[in-house]
Amino acid sequence: MIDLHYWPTPNGWKISIMLEEAGLDYRMIPCDINRGDQFKPAFLRISPNNRMPAIVDHDVDGEPVSVFESGAILLYLAEKSGRFLPPPSSCTEMFEWLFWQVGNLGPMGGQAGHFVNYAPADQTYGRDRYRNEYHRCLGVLDRRLEQRRYVLGDTYTIVDMACWPWALLNRFFDTSLDDFPHLQRWRSEIKQRPAVRRGVDVGRELRRRTPPNEAERRHLFGQTGRR
Repeated sequence: MIDLHYWPTPNGWKISIMLEEAGLDYRMIPCDINRGDQFKPAFLRISPNNRMPAIVDHDVDGEPVSVFESGAILLYLAEKSGRFLPPPSSCTEMFEWLFWQVGNLGPMGGQAGHFVNYAPADQTYGRDRYRNEYHRCLGVLDRRLEQRRYVLGDTYTIVDMACWPWALLNRFFDTSLDDFPHLQRWRSEIKQRPAVRRGVDVGRELRRRTPPNEAERRHLFGQTGRR
């Protein structure tokens, strides 16, 4: 059994989708980032960067194995299951595009979402800056998909699982996909996969319906090295 410490966000969906796709037994443990669960000592022992998702794999010889950071978790689960890795000849490309997602598409989308939905209305520089960067990243992905079914070619892999949730929420980032026909085709195809639908539905009842209050905003946006 794998414990999935999770909240329904794009980074959380990466892992719930992979667990569903691979058919691995898991239980979802909510990590309410609005209430500060990510700062609890028990969670910090698993994820010292105080970010979810994180997993604890009990289905191992010896002590349970904990893994934090979504890209590392995807690699761990792919190696554990022996599924959704590309052919050996494409492993370098896999690392390139997985690291591109965790260093570019995800962070730029996250910052765009923050400035569009949570920052004061006069923060136009930050909003424009990150919306433009997110749009640029979508363009990179669209060009990659122009002559490929999936990011690495004909094979659906953990790279698609990493990128797809951050393309799913383009409206939340106030960004149109009209300029990206190849990305739209890929996004739509992956959305039809039953395991993807199940993965996105994990924790559906936990999703926010109201803006965060002041205490929740401090948990989400008021972090420093001392706090």
